[in-house]
Amino acid sequence: MSQWSQVQQLEIKFLEQVDQFYDDNFPMEIRHLLAQWIESQDWEAAANNEAMAMILLQNLIIQVDEQLDRVSQEKNLLLIHNLKRIRKLLQGKYHGNPMHIAVIISNCLREERRILAAASMPVQGPLEKSLQNSVVSERQRNVEHKVSAIKNSAQMTDQDVKYLEDLQEEFDFRYKTIQSLEQNDKNSTHIKQEMLVLQAMLNTLDYKRKEVLSKIGRVIHEIDMLMSNMLTEELLDWKRRQQIACIGGPLHGGLDQLQNCFTLLAESLFQVRRQLEKLDELLTRLTYDGDPIPVQRPQLLEKVNFLLYNLFRNSFVVERQPCMPTHPQRPLVLKTLIQFTVKLRLLIKLPELNYQIRVKVTIDNNRRFVLCGTHVKAMNMDESANGSLSVEFRHLQPKEMKTSSGSKGNEGSHMVTEELHSISFETQVCLYGLTINLETSSLPVVMISNVSQLPNAWASIIWYNLSTNDPQNLSFFNNPPTATLSQLLEVLSWQFSSYVGRGLNSEQLNMLAEKLMGQQVGYSDYQLSWAKFCKEHLPGKSFTFWVWLEAILDLIKKHILPLWIDGYIMGFVSKEKERILLKDKTPGTFLLRFSESNLGGITFTWVDQLENGDVTFHSVEPYNKGRLSALPFADILRDYKVIMADNVPENPLKYLYPDIPKDKAFGKHYSCQPNEVSKPSDGGVKGYVPSVFIPVSKILNDCTEPHSPSDLLPMSPSVYAVLREHLSPTAIETAVSCKLFHS
Repeated sequence: MSQWSQVQQLEIKFLEQVDQFYDDNFPMEIRHLLAQWIESQDWEAAANNEAMAMILLQNLIIQVDEQLDRVSQEKNLLLIHNLKRIRKLLQGKYHGNPMHIAVIISNCLREERRILAAASMPVQGPLEKSLQNSVVSERQRNVEHKVSAIKNSAQMTDQDVKYLEDLQEEFDFRYKTIQSLEQNDKNSTHIKQEMLVLQAMLNTLDYKRKEVLSKIGRVIHEIDMLMSNMLTEELLDWKRRQQIACIGGPLHGGLDQLQNCFTLLAESLFQVRRQLEKLDELLTRLTYDGDPIPVQRPQLLEKVNFLLYNLFRNSFVVERQPCMPTHPQRPLVLKTLIQFTVKLRLLIKLPELNYQIRVKVTIDNNRRFVLCGTHVKAMNMDESANGSLSVEFRHLQPKEMKTSSGSKGNEGSHMVTEELHSISFETQVCLYGLTINLETSSLPVVMISNVSQLPNAWASIIWYNLSTNDPQNLSFFNNPPTATLSQLLEVLSWQFSSYVGRGLNSEQLNMLAEKLMGQQVGYSDYQLSWAKFCKEHLPGKSFTFWVWLEAILDLIKKHILPLWIDGYIMGFVSKEKERILLKDKTPGTFLLRFSESNLGGITFTWVDQLENGDVTFHSVEPYNKGRLSALPFADILRDYKVIMADNVPENPLKYLYPDIPKDKAFGKHYSCQPNEVSKPSDGGVKGYVPSVFIPVSKILNDCTEPHSPSDLLPMSPSVYAVLREHLSPTAIETAVSCKLFHS
């Protein structure tokens, strides 16, 4: 089943998450129509290779053309229209930057895998639960409702101001008419009655002026209360969700809703400002003793301007945090002289501001780093698919400055990965006589000079964003706080779901908890130190917990990803636990686990039964990325042979734990069928039989006996003789020996 087919079977709450990241940058129609083709391409590699990205973009357009031909024959007018629009968009938007579409599609596929993994998890972790709190959702609805009510109130006040203006014009006309009469006419009874009418009108004007000012005051108060309480909390929640998403958590949404609220409030405040200006205009034409306008208007205008200043300052946000396109799953880690991207948005979307706001980007204030590339760009509504007022910097490069001694700081030291830096942005908004200076900053970033520093730098990013919601604590690692183990384990599961498409279940997380704590106890409230996570070596090992885990992630990503996604790798299980699981199983039952002593190694253990009925276990020497580069792991499991004494070589692996036939589990991942391996017609140099690597192990009867010189060879002469009876000379020649631990 394709990944897209699995996505379509998700519950509605997960489908809503999928809907959030498909837009005009990569329309969902194309994802749906070209599902299998899209999933068969290596978009992640293309995101780092412009030539490959261009080829994939051209092939994508060809695929769209083929779909267009098909729907044209079916006369599906709506789909024809959409496909033509999409084709035009792909050609126009990405022809000059094909790597950008590769990054977008790669991110979409990764988010789908993360959501599928989350949907398969039986229980949500504490962090994810907090992000989906029903109280938060209720507050979002309340904010939208109140903003809509405020907008309606401001519009109704507009009608009151217009009525007041009409009433004053009528008063002016009547008053000027009386003033133009001769003195004798002014003493007439008719004029006296008219003066009484004018007095009544003035009383009404006074009442309406007070009423309008009162309504304006209420609107201002409602906006003030909303901004001070619920809207501020909504923005802080969004920023927290963004932090969590940066370290692999659920995709954060809600920015468009916030933009709608900010924009409506800004429009309402500017509307109120125009109402106050109109009252000032009316004041110049008519005033009187006790007139409320000169007393109340200055205070109200000052409050409106103050609210506009605050609203604009809060609306300037980092929509997408700094990230190197070469490492999309590792945002906030930047390598010197490597480009990164970052996107800003102004949540107040007013047409008057399009291309009028120029944003300047800087880094730190200590002059240690500088940014190379375009430092100033204008915000606009044309580059974003949803028409938001935003700007994206795509070609910035950090460069480390030389110190007075000529060196480049401490870039080679381990401590560089705990040094936090800030990327800052500033701009100025000039609108309707207001000038507002805006500033914002990215979340703290870690600078590295060598890709080997990436794992520890990423550990710093994880720890920071897990432990604090402070967006700018650059001295955080001077005294890093502890983290709740239950939350850390949830984040570790996210590393697997976001990076390799499948998160960890409770049993796997329990094993990691034991590895971190050294004993099996309840860990819901256990506090773990930064040193324990990333700096102290595991007991009896020469590496830290994080280095061990990162090596496993790298192994999965590069060598065993399909097997991991299928859920056939138990992975995180101790030697003791695996024996408990296997001891009562059918001989030949095996499981796959990650090595605890070898970095980036995977091994398999199977259960066997001796002639006397005793159960025995065999674990093969772990396979690392070097050996897996030469031979796919699924083929190793299929072709693995064991020679015990002088018996015929045989594959002891029969059933994947608990009872899945091996070929049923891994058959679709075999590179070819075993009976096809030795056919001369299958390729190779003419006149030769194609060779194949065959993993072979020899089980000694007594592993405690001292090794003879022949034990150091790939296989003993007697073993060779047995193999020769069953395998071709070429196959024997290329066979790979594996040490096997017998117990």
